Amino acid sequence: MSVLVLAEHDNSVLKDATLAAVTAAGQLGGDVHLLVAGHGAQGVADAAAQVAGVAKVLLADDAAYAQALAENLAPLITALMAGYDALVAPATTRGKNIAPRVAAALDVAQISEILSVEGPDTFTRPIYAGNAIATVKSADAKKVITVRGTAFAKAATSGGSAAIEAVSGAGDAGISTFEGAELTTSARPELTAAKIIVSGGRALGSSDKFHEFIDPLADKLGAAIGASRAAVDAGYAPNDYQVGQTGKIVAPELYVAVGISGAIQHLAGMKDSKIIVAINKDEEAPIFQVADVGLVGDLFSLVPELTAKL
Repeated sequence: MSVLVLAEHDNSVLKDATLAAVTAAGQLGGDVHLLVAGHGAQGVADAAAQVAGVAKVLLADDAAYAQALAENLAPLITALMAGYDALVAPATTRGKNIAPRVAAALDVAQISEILSVEGPDTFTRPIYAGNAIATVKSADAKKVITVRGTAFAKAATSGGSAAIEAVSGAGDAGISTFEGAELTTSARPELTAAKIIVSGGRALGSSDKFHEFIDPLADKLGAAIGASRAAVDAGYAPNDYQVGQTGKIVAPELYVAVGISGAIQHLAGMKDSKIIVAINKDEEAPIFQVADVGLVGDLFSLVPELTAKL
């Protein structure tokens, strides 16, 4: 089996989500080739060539691929799939945008957000907000798969010596244009890659209180900041902080949930964390069912006390 992996990058840095996808692709068996599609992305291709387990790097360097528009990338990947048995993409915003288009063009069923590879055609994936795990077997000749990055170890970024081969596609399809991006910049770690996350919930009561109590604790721990959907919907935190089924899926080494009751939607996004600490005044809150350490009490007194002791 030959497998094509779609690299996640920003034209300068290879993202960690790619490394998890490479690990998953390797478990399918056969050669793993990594597609770096972008503009001025030679440095990304060089880094990709060093990733352990990658046999070849395909570099599609074209201005049409600079912003990874799905309308331009999907035809490129679909054409390349003539030589591959499977496409593996990270289950990121980019992967979720491109992979379904490729699956439709190939007339196959996409297998989304796999958690494990049980065989060359058999996988596990979460259903019902992660409360059940389905084992699925695909009879399609070509597989289109997205990978939940938190479920697979990251491939080593050194030790590989893959050849880099230039490839080309149709370029700009002419049906979409990139107008601009408003990106949040922060000195804190990126949420999906952070080893420690401090998340706040609706119980904080306001945006001011959210930042007054969550930010100092996160700074002391060197942590990223997350939030429940309820907190985001209430305007306490921006959308890119949201952890959960409709937000970001995370699995840090330490997850601190402050004032979060633990709705199914939120648990689906963080219950794979190595250690979960919950602070909530309701001792019956569902969050305590998954927490390794629970503090029952008023967060407005417990959080400052905890922050002071760190």
